[in-house]
Amino acid sequence: MKKLVIFLAVIVVLFGGMYAINRATNGEKDEKAKELYGVPASQLNPVTVKLLDDPNYQSIIRPAELEKKVLQEKQPSFVYFFASDCPHCARMTPILSPMAKELNVELPQFNVLEYKADRAKYKIVEWPVLAYYKDGKEVERLVGEQSESTYRAFFNKYK
Repeated sequence: MKKLVIFLAVIVVLFGGMYAINRATNGEKDEKAKELYGVPASQLNPVTVKLLDDPNYQSIIRPAELEKKVLQEKQPSFVYFFASDCPHCARMTPILSPMAKELNVELPQFNVLEYKADRAKYKIVEWPVLAYYKDGKEVERLVGEQSESTYRAFFNKYK
């Protein structure tokens, strides 16, 4: 009987520990989701939630910020449009993010999976898209997977 009580106590402690760890992890995900997307993780696509801690996806720009920066204030700006469930984007983002840092280029990332309603405003029908805006208008864009040298030349052309 003692062994059974000890065994049950160990099981209860293990499940309690797993519950506590899960709660802590979910709390961290919610904090990161609110920081990047302005909503709790429960309101994001599960694929997006998996990317919250990825260092290549830390420059998320929200729709209102993008509109203000690009269309209203007319700041010259690169914008990277991606979808967190897009395999092409998954291959390109780890190339683009470090390259932008290396070239000292600000590269806001707009997640078209989370902000579907804004795709039409920026004429995004396929992705990834690296676009350059000046004076509130799109100047040029690269669509789909491109070579590293193509991206580098695009950044250098407009930076």
